[in-house]
Amino acid sequence: MEFDMRRMAAPDRYKILGSTITPRPIAWVTSLSAEGRVNAAPYSFFNCMGHEPPILAVGMLRHPEDRFKDTPANILATGEFVVHLVSEDLAPQMNITCIDAPPGVDELALAGLDTIASTAIRPPRIAAAAVAFECRLHTAITTGPRQAIVLGEVLVAHVRDDAVLDAARHHIDTPALGLIGRMHGGGWYARTTDLFSIDRPRWADWAPEHPEAVARAVKHEPPAER
Repeated sequence: MEFDMRRMAAPDRYKILGSTITPRPIAWVTSLSAEGRVNAAPYSFFNCMGHEPPILAVGMLRHPEDRFKDTPANILATGEFVVHLVSEDLAPQMNITCIDAPPGVDELALAGLDTIASTAIRPPRIAAAAVAFECRLHTAITTGPRQAIVLGEVLVAHVRDDAVLDAARHHIDTPALGLIGRMHGGGWYARTTDLFSIDRPRWADWAPEHPEAVARAVKHEPPAER
């Protein structure tokens, strides 16, 4: 089935994207307004986009009232934010922070979440989060009316102590974090416990064992000009 995204209404485009690009990691973002009010909200159009420098990208859609949501408005105003990753035990609290509360409501207080001061930036981080990245705004890209992609440079990373296997070698016990991902529909999520591993092939080892595939794939150079 072919879907012409150029001819579809925005909510229908969202259904196709949100139902197929899965699982998606969740950026649970805390930020401060210019007046110092804290805000927390989850975003699943999110991922890591580099490490030199370390860059996180968060896609932020417009508010139903045709304005920027509080999180992008705060980031654009202050240039700072914290991205937390969501573990399964905190999923209920994360879900509360995406409630359509009126302006001025503290989502963290609604969810019963304590915060702790960040190391390098003003917005606080969620104390119970397994992973938190303190970010400074690198680039903001406006992609549509009140829709933006925010690129944040990670200044400081926090990982729960029991999930650090070897701090000196920077080895993390990823399964121990118990992280979840966003799936399709209104409230579906995925656990990250059903895993499998595939070794990345090395050309020097793989090519001699698969000569027919190599013969099909090798691009022959054109004959030299005389």
